Amino acid sequence: MEKCEHCKKTKERSEKEQKQLINRLKRIEGQVRGIRGMVENNAYCTDILIQAAAVTAALNAFNKQLLSEHIRTCVADNIREGNEEVVDELVDTLGRLMR
Repeated sequence: MEKCEHCKKTKERSEKEQKQLINRLKRIEGQVRGIRGMVENNAYCTDILIQAAAVTAALNAFNKQLLSEHIRTCVADNIREGNEEVVDELVDTLGRLMR
């Protein structure tokens, strides 16, 4: 697998975790396609905004699930191995998520 210069780290996920994350993303993709259809069909602004808010909530749930797993595995494992730089990485990530 080729990686870009920014993707130096990888994470092996269990089949269950990967399936859960992909299923969430597929649902989000469907919601976004639905919003696109609403725009194409000139749906009322408020109706579109409500659906967009639902997508935002779904993405937040995705992020929460992924972050939880990241802390339980990647962060905890790195700290156990003495790599405390992962804490700075986590703080930076949380800062980006809270913008």
